[in-house]
Amino acid sequence: MFNQSAHNVIPGGAHTYSKGDDQFPETAPQTIEQAKDSYVFDGEGRRYVDWTMGLRSTPLGYGNAVILNAVKEQLDKGPNFPRPSSLEEKTGRHLLSCVPDMDMVKFAKNGSNVTTAAVKLARAYTGRDLVACCSDHPFFSFDDWFIGSTKCPAGVPQDIRKLTLTFQYNNIESLEKLFDTHKGKISCVIMEAVTDTPPTKGFLEKVQNLCKTNGALFIVDEMITGFRFSIGGASSYFNLKPDMMTFGKGMGNGFSVAALAGKRDIMEQGGISPGEERLFLLSATHGAENHSLAAANAAIKLFKKTETLEKLWNAGARLKVLINDTAKSHDLSDYIQSSGYDCSPVFYCKDSTGKPCPKFRTLFLQEMARNDVLINFIAPSITHNDEVFDLTHKALLKTLPRYYDAIKNGVDQYLEGSVILPVFRARN
Repeated sequence: MFNQSAHNVIPGGAHTYSKGDDQFPETAPQTIEQAKDSYVFDGEGRRYVDWTMGLRSTPLGYGNAVILNAVKEQLDKGPNFPRPSSLEEKTGRHLLSCVPDMDMVKFAKNGSNVTTAAVKLARAYTGRDLVACCSDHPFFSFDDWFIGSTKCPAGVPQDIRKLTLTFQYNNIESLEKLFDTHKGKISCVIMEAVTDTPPTKGFLEKVQNLCKTNGALFIVDEMITGFRFSIGGASSYFNLKPDMMTFGKGMGNGFSVAALAGKRDIMEQGGISPGEERLFLLSATHGAENHSLAAANAAIKLFKKTETLEKLWNAGARLKVLINDTAKSHDLSDYIQSSGYDCSPVFYCKDSTGKPCPKFRTLFLQEMARNDVLINFIAPSITHNDEVFDLTHKALLKTLPRYYDAIKNGVDQYLEGSVILPVFRARN
């Protein structure tokens, strides 16, 4: 399935690889025209339940009235000024109140910019070039320092590729080996505190201690976990004290805003103190665009309400039970499973041998989309209500018999179109 018209204008047919034609089944809508709460609508008005919530960017639901009202109020005041708006300091202080161990904040328009800024600060602060990132975590930035370490490093000079080292999650020895092999050369460790696999006992604390012992900075990427695991992100949830944290996605509930928060002595390198060596950190005309900051400011207020995060956790827990119980009722417990943290669950689609399989995942997504549910991954929102669960259950009841038949008879005959591919791959 290729929307050739879009591909003629846009490389890849979309501005985010995760939204591309190779990430969705044949039965999914090619474009979305509008969205409300936890539903999206295609160009013909067909409604779909959405469990992806804009790539996890909209945990408060599409068209949240509180967020939109804050943005509308700002519309009349203007999107951009010749000097900083009062919103920049206001929203900055609001964010820092959620992460009291951080002292300063810098806003940007996307997560890649702030993770790259964190790496730049770490290199300047330590005087070292090497970066260690967790290879089990899928994405940190579209910039060279990270993309050069993936399966698709085309366009990144070899000398830059060598500057990024990788280690494995829950394998502290793999990180210890990097520090031993590259003594005094690693500027920072950047990682998510958690994805779907829980940290083994003491692992995160050991990572943090290794950084401190070896003079490297500890950076926690909270793009997905921030404003989901807790008001202070996964760092707070696991009682970590990183040197820097990066936020994005849900912080503006769909509006384009990201943030780098960090310790004062690190962050001030990007300032304008007289006599200090100039570090050109982040400077973008629209970096602190007012409408997005208004959205973030309003969103943070909602996240601070206890019931907001409770709703996210409860919705995820409910969906896990629904998937697992429905799979069990169709004798598919060994093949379709949902697990992980309730605020950010995952699901697995396995073949007849019990191994995760792209073809069976494609079949599952194909049949769910055919029955008006988009569930490439699970991002619970506060708008996933009883009606949504009822529609999801009905879609599962129609999808699982086809999945069962594919286990018995082979999957290929049930697939329509191409198998969904990983974003990071050597060849298209």
